[in-house]
Amino acid sequence: MRRVSGLFVSLILAAACSRQPPPAPPAPVVTLPAGELVDLSHTYDSSTIFWPTAEGFRLEKVADGDTPAGYYYAANNFSGAEHGGTHIDAPVHFARGHMTVDRIPLETLIAPAVVVDVTEASSANADYQVAIKDITDFELVHGTIPEGSIVLFRTGFANRWPNAETYLGTSTRGEAAVARLHFPGLHPDAARWIVSNRGVKAVGIDTASIDFGQSTLYETHRALYGRDVPALENLASLDRLPATGTLLIALPMKIGGGSGAPVRVVAVVPK
Repeated sequence: MRRVSGLFVSLILAAACSRQPPPAPPAPVVTLPAGELVDLSHTYDSSTIFWPTAEGFRLEKVADGDTPAGYYYAANNFSGAEHGGTHIDAPVHFARGHMTVDRIPLETLIAPAVVVDVTEASSANADYQVAIKDITDFELVHGTIPEGSIVLFRTGFANRWPNAETYLGTSTRGEAAVARLHFPGLHPDAARWIVSNRGVKAVGIDTASIDFGQSTLYETHRALYGRDVPALENLASLDRLPATGTLLIALPMKIGGGSGAPVRVVAVVPK
C-alpha cells in the first residue's frame, strides 16, 4: 500500500508541475474617436499665472551645449506651486482625508465633456458666479448633462492670459492681493446642485479658481471636493470646443500625496 500511495502522489505532483498557467487576458485596447486634438493647457514659463501667495514657476538651466564627448546635451530643474498654471485640484485640497492627486482614478479624468458658456455674463461682471439657471438653460438647448460627464465652464477669461491684471483683477503679489481678486467662478449652490443631480466626474473652468475671485470661504471647492469631484482650473481654448460631443483627457503629474498638480488637458473634437 505504501508503494501504491507513493506512486499516486508522484503522479499527482508530476501533473501539477506540467500544468501550464492560464494565459493572461489580452490588454484592453483603447481607441480614441476620430477628431481634432485641441490643447486646453497654458504653457508653463516665466509668464505663468499663479495665486498671489503661491510660488511661481521656475526653470533652472543645468546643461545646454556640447559635451566633451562631442554630443549635445540639455537638462533643467523646475519648481513651482501645485496650484498654478493649468492644473487640477485634488479633493484633499479642501476635504480632509479625501483623494490626493495620485489616487484620482483615470476613469475620472477621461470622459465626455460639455461646455457651459457664460462669456456674456462674465464679460459684463468680472465677479459673475455661474448659477443653477445657467446649467438648466444649457440643458434646455443641449439636453440633460449625462451622468459621468466632465462639465467645463467657459467664461472667456482665458483670452486675458497671461495678463495678471486683467485675468486675476490684480498683478500685485502677496496676501494683501487676495482681496483684490476679481474673476468669475461657479456659485456654491450650483456646485451642490450639479454633484447631487447630475453625477458628474469632474468640473473645469478657464479662470484661476472654481470659486469666484472674491470668495473668502471657498464654498464651491468644499461642496465639490467633499463629494470627490475634482476641478480643472486655468483652462485654455474652451472657445474651440462644441457644447457637447467632446472627449476630454486630463492627465496630471502623479504627485504622491499631492493636493493638486500641473495637468495636460486635451480634447478630442469630432470632425
